[in-house]
Amino acid sequence: MEATLRWAPVTAIAPVAWGATYLVTHRFLPADHPLYGAAIRALPAGLLLLLVRRRLPRGSWWWRSLLLGTLNMGAFFALVYLAAQTLPTSVASTIMATSPVVMMLFAWAALSERPRATHAAGAVIGIAGVCLLLLRGAAAVNATGVLASVLAMTMSSFGYVLAKKWSASVDVFSLTAWQLVAGGAVLVPVAVVVEGAPPRLDTPALLGFGYVTVVATALAFAAWFTGLRHLSAGTVGLIGLLNPLTGVLLGTAVAGETLTAQQVCGLVLVFAGILLGQPITARLLSRARPPRPAPAGPAGGRAPRPSPGTAGTTPGTAATAAPRSTPPPRGRERPPGSP
Repeated sequence: MEATLRWAPVTAIAPVAWGATYLVTHRFLPADHPLYGAAIRALPAGLLLLLVRRRLPRGSWWWRSLLLGTLNMGAFFALVYLAAQTLPTSVASTIMATSPVVMMLFAWAALSERPRATHAAGAVIGIAGVCLLLLRGAAAVNATGVLASVLAMTMSSFGYVLAKKWSASVDVFSLTAWQLVAGGAVLVPVAVVVEGAPPRLDTPALLGFGYVTVVATALAFAAWFTGLRHLSAGTVGLIGLLNPLTGVLLGTAVAGETLTAQQVCGLVLVFAGILLGQPITARLLSRARPPRPAPAGPAGGRAPRPSPGTAGTTPGTAATAAPRSTPPPRGRERPPGSP
């Protein structure tokens, strides 16, 4: 319970920061250079953390960093940008909201973390809340965008579980830095081939990239991998549902719009799903259950309690009474009839 109260708020920094990225990206960052945007987001953040920790990979961590950086950063950022260009934000965010279920399944297979009933129920309730929060009537669905969203969600979920499995001997800052540098290094040549020259950045774009790089990438991913180290994958995945919730609340606050009754119900369900998946909630629910009745005896009644003299005896055998101790004689014992 103490670990949940300590690390759940730290983990929540990541999805809240990611939720604000939607607004910053749409308002300040260049929309026609998604690959460069992803590279500028990942590479400087990784170099910043690398300067803080000053530790390079060793041995197998060279290829592990490349694999995790591609899954969690490079390919993930590129696929998310592709989904954002071809799908409505509501549809893309709803697909990404299914990641808690996928993370639970991967953690079950790779880490033997069997999903709890509260985790499964929280995921179902949370996904239903995201649907109520984001989906409004019919929306145009592009098959390429759907495929990109599903791939991004699946790859990152698998990558997060792998990072949790491998990172026991590595500090969180080094783990995050190696992945970001590797992911950014993978993105740069792809951006040069596909998008040509890098975009020119004005002052708002530089400030926007400053937030996305430092807060929404370096700090957010460090908090996310810290949560994966101390909490179960199911708990961390459900905390990730704060991502679309933050995006909706910030968009509503900036645009001055009011939430509909459907969106309010969605907010309540998302919060309920997140809380239901926390270990502290599971403990409270287990304590609230009525006590189990005592086992029935041979005649259908309650089983008799063993007496103190028979405790520890084997069923079907008679208990042996402990011999009584004789008090020591006082003084010299005299024969009967003596004065």
